[in-house]
Amino acid sequence: MSELYLLLAAALAGMALVGLFRAADLLRRVLALNVLASAVFLLLVTLARTAEGVDPLPHAMVLTGIVVAVSTTAAVLALTVQAHERRRRKEET
Repeated sequence: MSELYLLLAAALAGMALVGLFRAADLLRRVLALNVLASAVFLLLVTLARTAEGVDPLPHAMVLTGIVVAVSTTAAVLALTVQAHERRRRKEET
């Protein structure tokens, strides 16, 4: 069963990298980065589960990573909105 999760993490990471490099829109790049972060979180939890016993350290790292990803996403989205507004004002003049 863990092979399925590893395959899913690899597929998510691949789709995120394609979306990151091919997207021209900033919002799509932010979404691709979030999908990539989710793939890494899934990979860490899967690898922690396949180890002998249950190792709580990767789970704590994933929880910390989720908090950091949410706060970083909020900051990047605020900057993206500001960049979009500046670009729109610049095009109007």
